[in-house]
Amino acid sequence: MSAPRLCEGRVVIVTGAGRGLGRAHALAYAAEGARLVVNDLGVGLDGTPAADSPARQVAEEIRAAGGEAVAHGGDIATTEGAASLVRTALETYGRLDTLVNNAGFLRDRMLVNLGEDDWDAVMRVHLKGHFLPFRQAAVHWRAEAGAGRVPDARVVNTSSGAGLLGSVGQGNYSAAKAGIVALTLVAAAETARYGVQVNAIAPAARTRMTERAFADAMAAPADGFDAMAPGNVSPLVVWLGSAASAGVTGRVFETEGGRITVMEGWRPGPSADKGARWTPAEAGETARALLARADTPGAVYGAR
Repeated sequence: MSAPRLCEGRVVIVTGAGRGLGRAHALAYAAEGARLVVNDLGVGLDGTPAADSPARQVAEEIRAAGGEAVAHGGDIATTEGAASLVRTALETYGRLDTLVNNAGFLRDRMLVNLGEDDWDAVMRVHLKGHFLPFRQAAVHWRAEAGAGRVPDARVVNTSSGAGLLGSVGQGNYSAAKAGIVALTLVAAAETARYGVQVNAIAPAARTRMTERAFADAMAAPADGFDAMAPGNVSPLVVWLGSAASAGVTGRVFETEGGRITVMEGWRPGPSADKGARWTPAEAGETARALLARADTPGAVYGAR
C-alpha cells in the first residue's frame, strides 16, 4: 500500500504559477494530492503583457497527469483580481486551504537610473501581489473560524536573498522582497487566532529572472544533480503548505538545491548604554567601538 499523499484533498492557490518556481510548486502540490488554482497573468519578464496563457497550460498538464486544476488569469495585484482568485477556489472546490504567493517580475536599474514607474511596478506586483490575495484569503478564513470551522490554513510567501541581504542594481526588487518578510511576520501574528500559519521562503533557482542575469551560475550541468532546478525548492513549499507543518509559523527559510536554512533575521548585537544623552562625538566613538565587535554583514548579491 502506498503512503498517503501529503496534501490529499487540500485546495491550493499558487500565483505566478505559469512558469519557473510557481509551475514547479503547482506540479509538486498536485503530485501530493492537492487540487489547484493555477494563477498567472501571462506577462513578460518585465511585467508587460504576453500573448500566451501559461496558467492554462500548467492546469492542463496537471489534469493530463490525473490531477485537478483550474486556471486563473486575473491580476492579483488588484482588489478584484485577488477576490476573483479566492472566489475561484471556493466556487470550484468549496474550500481553500493554502495560498502560495509567488508572482513577480524585475525592472532592474541602478538607483540613480531607476524611474518612478519601475519602482512602482515592482512594488505593486511583489508587495500588493502578496498583500491582496492574503487579505482575501484571510477574510474567508476569519469567517470560517467565526462560524466554528477553524481552518488548518497555510500561506507561503516568496521573498529573496536580495530582500535579506540587498542586491546591487535591484533596489526596487530588494526593498519589495524585504517588505514581504516583514509582511509575513505581521500576518503570522495577526491570523494565528484564525487557524492560519504564514511563512516565507527565499529561494535560489533557475527562472526567467535569474537565468539571464546569472547565466553561468544557473546553467544546468551536463550530468549529476541540477542544484538550480526550480523543482528543488518545491518540496519545502509543499510541506509548509500542508497540515504536516503544524506549529511552524512566522519563519523564513532560504532554500537552494539540496540545502534548507532557517534564517534568523535581525537580532541585537553589541550594545552600549550611557544612561544619558550622548554628544555627537561620543556617539560616533561608541558606534565605531560597537562595530569593531559586531559581525560583518553578509555580501550583497544578485536576484534569487
